[in-house]
Amino acid sequence: MPTVDQYLVHRFCIEVEGVLLAGFGELGGLAATTEVFEYKEGGLNSYTHKLPGRTSYGNVTLKWGATNSNELWDWYHALLTTTKTAPQKKRVSIVHYNSEHEEVRRWNLSGAFPVKWSGPAFNTGQSQVAIETLELAYAEFEYVARA
Repeated sequence: MPTVDQYLVHRFCIEVEGVLLAGFGELGGLAATTEVFEYKEGGLNSYTHKLPGRTSYGNVTLKWGATNSNELWDWYHALLTTTKTAPQKKRVSIVHYNSEHEEVRRWNLSGAFPVKWSGPAFNTGQSQVAIETLELAYAEFEYVARA
């Protein structure tokens, strides 16, 4: 049986509308959950049929060291200040790279839009990177593995 190398999770970036936008220090919440619909058939008491129901997707949270780029804040700010009823949804891809900087896999999020932005916490007694956070909601994702 061939051995399979495990990929390290130290390098990933996001693309927004096909443009590589930023690398991140932490990403969480990428998840899909399918409800289970139970059907109890009359005359069949030994078990209950279990069928897949609706699938929902968790919000993705991105954390990064603050930079002078305002693109993610501008996207969120446009959502706050727009008079439209629908948010500006975009196609976002989370791209995972191996140690050779080659793309290993990606998750293409459709209909993504920001729902929360958090600025950095400041403490003059510590010398740490200022961390910003953006949370994205999305309709669904497609998983793409590279060979």
